Amino acid sequence: MGQLLHKCARTTEKIRREIQLSKESIATLATRYGVNRKTIAKWKNRTSCQDVPMGPKVRRSKVLTEQEEKVVIAFRRLTQLPLDDCLYTLQETIPHLSRSTLNRCFQRHGCPKLEKVQTKQKAAKKHFKAYSIGYFHIDIAEVQTAQGKLYLFVAIDRTSKFCYARLYPFASKSAAVGFLQDLIALVPYKIHKILTDNGVRFTNRKEGELALEHMFDCICEQEGIDHRRTQVAHPWTNGQVERMNRTIKQATVGTYYYSSHQQLERHLNDFLLAYNRPAAKQLP
Repeated sequence: MGQLLHKCARTTEKIRREIQLSKESIATLATRYGVNRKTIAKWKNRTSCQDVPMGPKVRRSKVLTEQEEKVVIAFRRLTQLPLDDCLYTLQETIPHLSRSTLNRCFQRHGCPKLEKVQTKQKAAKKHFKAYSIGYFHIDIAEVQTAQGKLYLFVAIDRTSKFCYARLYPFASKSAAVGFLQDLIALVPYKIHKILTDNGVRFTNRKEGELALEHMFDCICEQEGIDHRRTQVAHPWTNGQVERMNRTIKQATVGTYYYSSHQQLERHLNDFLLAYNRPAAKQLP
């Protein structure tokens, strides 16, 4: 195998070694090897024949700030979600984040691949606060069929684990409102709390007297539902529905090929029917 040199290198390791061992003058060696005197002096003063690493000492992103990188890495390590799921969720708080930037960030911090789930639970495990049935977590994920992209809206009850999901062509405010109305009509018990992220589909980002109330918030208020939102730049606080998104995708688009949106929708409904059978036993 040939020797790998820096692209601007004018000497090989053999020549560098000869320079270091030679007792001739710098001028004589520079003429012999056809290089600058500074090059000869540099290798004379070094003990090694290897190229010195070039580039910045600390590798940093040109797109993300240091704080944004911390958010990205913390989200990856806490949720253990695939690259595309991380991208879709994090773009809510970091709109300029691209897939390639996210992947390079993971590689830079040593977490390009998902860690294996450990079978032994930690002794000091943090438990969720107990709530009565009727606390739903809601989120959105992207899925693909041969016909193109769809948006998967998912809601899961924190206590009973009852799950409801629907596919929409757009992740719009009207889609979020329609999903909420369908969820309220479907669930046979009172929904008292809903947790979403801070995306524009679920809430207005502007606050104050002049800010219009979001339709999603209006429906929650009419139905007596406490609409809660995740902490800004902390999307993993809605991790229960993030994990459900991952489960649904692994059971559908992650395993099977769908030639049409209708084919995926039928399989999704079959999956939810089978998944909700154990949860149905806990329903009032």
